[in-house]
Amino acid sequence: MKLRVGIVGLGETWETRHRPALRALSDRFEVRAICCEVAHLASQAARDFSAAEVDGFRALCARDDVDVILVLSPEWYGPLPVLAACDYGKSVYCGAALDFDDPSQAQLLKRRVEESGIAFMAEFARRLAPATLRLKELIATQMGKPKLIFCHRRSPIEPGGSPRRPTRHCPTMLREMIEQVDWCRYVAGSEPTSLIGIGHSCTETADGDDYQMMSLDFSPAGQLGSGPIAQISCGRYMPSAWPEAVAFRPPAALQVCCERGVAFIDLPATLIWFDAAGRHMESLDSERPVGERLLMQFYRAVTSLVRKTSDLDDAYRALSITLDARKSFETGQRIQLS
Repeated sequence: MKLRVGIVGLGETWETRHRPALRALSDRFEVRAICCEVAHLASQAARDFSAAEVDGFRALCARDDVDVILVLSPEWYGPLPVLAACDYGKSVYCGAALDFDDPSQAQLLKRRVEESGIAFMAEFARRLAPATLRLKELIATQMGKPKLIFCHRRSPIEPGGSPRRPTRHCPTMLREMIEQVDWCRYVAGSEPTSLIGIGHSCTETADGDDYQMMSLDFSPAGQLGSGPIAQISCGRYMPSAWPEAVAFRPPAALQVCCERGVAFIDLPATLIWFDAAGRHMESLDSERPVGERLLMQFYRAVTSLVRKTSDLDDAYRALSITLDARKSFETGQRIQLS
């Protein structure tokens, strides 16, 4: 069974992730229509896939020859393409996750998706990275449960290499924090019960912050500090004009200290871990690319007879936690999570 695809927006990872994945999975997906605010990019992609170039996302969602919608960049649309897909009963692969800094917008979107009954998948690529999947195996078999998780991201102030990356509906700092929160929840295998947030504001950056950090406590309620703790941070304090400084000694994307070992991940496919036997290095480049894994998961969600709602819940949960961290910073108090 082939799913006929309509694409809204061609994001930063179109050339490196989505286009190759759609090519590799041409037996499962057939691109029928493309909508993008940059006309020459839409024309090029449409020619590449012998698809129709459509002027608006509602017209794309309304097409009878489109079964599913891939929202690969929020551009100026924000949540509108997802809401349109709900109106027409089209399942959604959301490469923009839930990048809204307005909680009411996120609540509306969640409610509309639930009411429509469509399949919805948020693109959390870190979960399906080969190094992450291998780490989960090691946690279950050799290293034991995580005790401390450190997740760090350092980026240039200006979004590099993409003059069309939007800031109104997709603040870069917010997106990074949401994805890292989801990653840590996945690795920890449980839900955080409280958090503390820290931030540093800079009016020169697009979304007002040049550093954000939060500490998530996964301890049982009322037992602060007795369970795993995750420290998550994202910094954009080095101008992109200083490429050597940005690339200098970058921290590991993820460091996990477990009961019987410690592991370091560099995305997407490098894992170095240590235990009583010494150092182990695993390069997983031969594994299936992340883009293909993501689209295959979406394909199964759409074609399954059982509706899967965990992706929507995970995306909404990660966004809520990130916004609570901002509230913690503003009030100077620890936030208890429901």
